[in-house]
Amino acid sequence: MADWAPVLIGVLLFVLLSPGLLFQIPGNNRPVEFGSFKTNGKAVFVHTVIFFGAFTILILAVGVHIYTG
Repeated sequence: MADWAPVLIGVLLFVLLSPGLLFQIPGNNRPVEFGSFKTNGKAVFVHTVIFFGAFTILILAVGVHIYTG
């Protein structure tokens, strides 16, 4: 049995938190932009911090596990 929670949660958060795909904080022209498909260095850093925080909370603090087999 393998624990698939880190893989699935990581992929899901990566897709949802990709800067410019759904939203971007900070945006190029406004504090928050939606669906711009453009990014900048600040947005990449902010989304990385959000990803790390959400991933850490879900995996370590909440203890989400998905077993197969």
